Formats: sequence, C-alpha cells, structure tokens
Amino acid sequence: MATLTIRLPDDKHARLKELAISRGISINKLVEELSTIALTEFDAFTRFKTMAAMGDPKVGLAILDKLDALNG
Repeated sequence: MATLTIRLPDDKHARLKELAISRGISINKLVEELSTIALTEFDAFTRFKTMAAMGDPKVGLAILDKLDALNG
C-alpha cells in the first residue's frame, strides 16, 4: 500500500474531517472512498468515449430521437 501526502488549505482539511466524522470513518478512509468514486467516473467516461468513437452517429442520433419521443 502506498502513502500519499497532500497539502490542503486548513479550511478544506477541517471540512473533510467533519465529513469523515459525520460518516463515522477516518479521513484516510474518506479520501480512499472519494478516490474510488473519481476513478470509477474516469473509467466510465473512458469507456463511453471509446464506444462513441467506434459507434455509428446515425444510430446514436436515432436512439436520442427515441428517448426524446418517450420523454414527450
């Protein structure tokens, strides 16, 4: 397991500490959870971009048209 040292403004550190306390976890665990969320979002975006690059724009627009029709 790696160790990471970060510099944060005091007010941001205090807010993160409050958030961790409110969740009943350590700041370390909070940062681990937040980094997991960020990496998951990055992976999803990367997969989306890859799929979009391989897709057919006409098919994509047809799907969007269907969604618009469903949502009125």
